Amino acid sequence: MMDIRRLFFKYRSYTPIPLILVALYLARPTVLSFFSGLVLIGLGEGLRFWGVLYAGSATRTTGEAGACRLVTDGPFAFMRNPLYTGNFFLGLGMTVMGWAWMPWMAAVFLIFFWIQYSQIVALEEEFLLKRFGDMYEHYRRDVPRWYFRIHPYVGKERSDPKFLKALKSERNTLQAIASIVVLILIRWHFR
Repeated sequence: MMDIRRLFFKYRSYTPIPLILVALYLARPTVLSFFSGLVLIGLGEGLRFWGVLYAGSATRTTGEAGACRLVTDGPFAFMRNPLYTGNFFLGLGMTVMGWAWMPWMAAVFLIFFWIQYSQIVALEEEFLLKRFGDMYEHYRRDVPRWYFRIHPYVGKERSDPKFLKALKSERNTLQAIASIVVLILIRWHFR
């Protein structure tokens, strides 16, 4: 039997869809909620893109947690999970933008995010500890999981950021963001 952590990891791109559909159906955006949400979405995608720039497309694995190297530079020098923190701001931004069933929808999002990503991160950290041992343990001890540290961690690994590869890797995310923003605008116009 597959444990819940692996299920959340495998389907992490799809699990938000039911919540997004409900939020779109109930959407009641205002000028303030729309632009506040847009700022949060921009922050989230900016953080995600920065992370993908350094980690590459290896972050797109769907089967099992994995890594060919320990990424400790770029945003990973300041926090361990910039992609997932970016996802948090993306989801929160969409929730705020749609202004559906507030503040309850935001509470549902926060609870769902915490349940799902606490399991995913636990699975990934278990893998990274097995794969990289003391190197990961030292990094984990010095770099916060969810928030930025002031001074960057200095690890041995160096990434070679490739803007076009990162953009290609983020293509589906950017398309999903654009689609949801357009759907919220349509919902706003026809309510």
